[in-house]
Amino acid sequence: MPNLVFVTGNANKLREVRQLLGGAALPYPLVNEPLDLDEVQAASLDAIALHKCRSAAARLPPGTPVFVEDTALCFDALGGLPGAYIKWYVQAMPLCDIASMLDAFPAKTARAVTTVAYCDAAGAFHTFSGTTTGRIVPPRGPTDFGWDAIFEPAGEDKTYAEMDKDKKNAISHRGKAFAAFREHLCSPSQRPPPPATA
Repeated sequence: MPNLVFVTGNANKLREVRQLLGGAALPYPLVNEPLDLDEVQAASLDAIALHKCRSAAARLPPGTPVFVEDTALCFDALGGLPGAYIKWYVQAMPLCDIASMLDAFPAKTARAVTTVAYCDAAGAFHTFSGTTTGRIVPPRGPTDFGWDAIFEPAGEDKTYAEMDKDKKNAISHRGKAFAAFREHLCSPSQRPPPPATA
């Protein structure tokens, strides 16, 4: 039976994805491969995720189920930017500076979006998306996981970083995307065929 490969070098993301998928009766064992993949520069999160997934599938043995995940943080006042480029912003500047990009705008609303791109054992590609609306705030809580400390989901008084993991996973963009992915993985069409008998 092949493994289900998640391609990421982000230990925090891997831990969270294991939590999101771990409760399901997955058809394949989940493993991690920190492949260094080319990342196309595009505004479309689906296009970025699918490109990465195709690159990953090409580097793994044929028939290996593999998935990647990409995330965007879209500021409404900036027409959706930084969007899919948010991870480069996080690498280049402090979170307080990212939040202050909205200082001149009355609207602090934003959308957090995740797309999971999956190549199944038959070589077919699928995408699953999740969105959570909220607002951008000055950093609150631990700052060791991306931009969690500056995103406060709508209807909540805590940022992602201030929430316990179960609460965050229940409402987050990533949680929603992986719920759809988990449902697909557990569907009869994704079950591996029974072993051949002599």
